[in-house]
Amino acid sequence: MAKQARAWQRMLSGRRLDLLDPTPVDIEIEDIAHGLAFVARWNGQTYGDYAYSVAEHSLLVEALFARIDPKATAAEKLTALLHDAPEYVIGDMISPVKAAVGPGYGALDDRLTAAIHIRFGLPAVTPPKLKKKIKQADKISAWMEATQIAGFSEAEADKFFGRPDHGVIDGLSIQLRPPVEVRSDFTARHNALLKEIG
Repeated sequence: MAKQARAWQRMLSGRRLDLLDPTPVDIEIEDIAHGLAFVARWNGQTYGDYAYSVAEHSLLVEALFARIDPKATAAEKLTALLHDAPEYVIGDMISPVKAAVGPGYGALDDRLTAAIHIRFGLPAVTPPKLKKKIKQADKISAWMEATQIAGFSEAEADKFFGRPDHGVIDGLSIQLRPPVEVRSDFTARHNALLKEIG
């Protein structure tokens, strides 16, 4: 009988997260923030001296989401901040790779998302209406990233992500920063929202 492959990862906190059966008790925000701060978006194909991390992207998505829905609750904003949280263990796969991997990737992402949400007092499954608004913010973020740091023309970005309402992005720009700064800001924003939720 073949030995079963190891399906858990040891985190810096000492937790062992089972990717096949993740439990909320094995999830720590410090592990998420650290992992996301060191995972590059766009497969690292961005301009600048630092990679544009998933943590930085998540902070931008949450800010955009709050602009799209000014009446959003702290719990909804936290859901937006954590929208890519599973990538702290599974990495950031670009859409073509996700398509090639198939439905197994989506199922893994869903399991991890549910465990992360439960850990922080959010619904295991994001309600469709909220998910749609977060996806809107995510696409606007992708447009900004594409045009500011990934070498896309605005016409190309419009084609792939849709042209954003410039009122939503007014005053926002992408600044590439060291991972430790982004990790700290991500953790602080998470903690502030959690405190607001009470």
